[in-house]
Amino acid sequence: QVQLVESGGGSVQAGGSLRLSCAASGRTSSTYNMGWFRQAPGKEREFVTAISWSGGSTYYADSVKGRFTISRDNAKNTVYLQMISLKPEDTAVYYCAASGNWGRLSNGNVDYWGQGTQVTVSS
Repeated sequence: QVQLVESGGGSVQAGGSLRLSCAASGRTSSTYNMGWFRQAPGKEREFVTAISWSGGSTYYADSVKGRFTISRDNAKNTVYLQMISLKPEDTAVYYCAASGNWGRLSNGNVDYWGQGTQVTVSS
């Protein structure tokens, strides 16, 4: 069993930055591939970015490339999402996810979800 707890959400103006954190607990949490998804009001949950268990591979949705950076610190069992140049369309609840399947993580093949953290970007 892996528990995921997100933090770092908040309200910023367009062009601002935020860093989200996802603390994982559980004996094997560092062996999972990790990702971030988001869900805006009235929309389906969508993939944002993922990082492999070793940190050696990353993958981004086109909408966030060049603005968001995912990283992980396995010693701290924590995954980070650095977001810069935020836009109003980035407003959503951001969810941390853990998956044993790297190839299908971006399709929502997730073993564990966090509870989500709200990010609001005002124009």
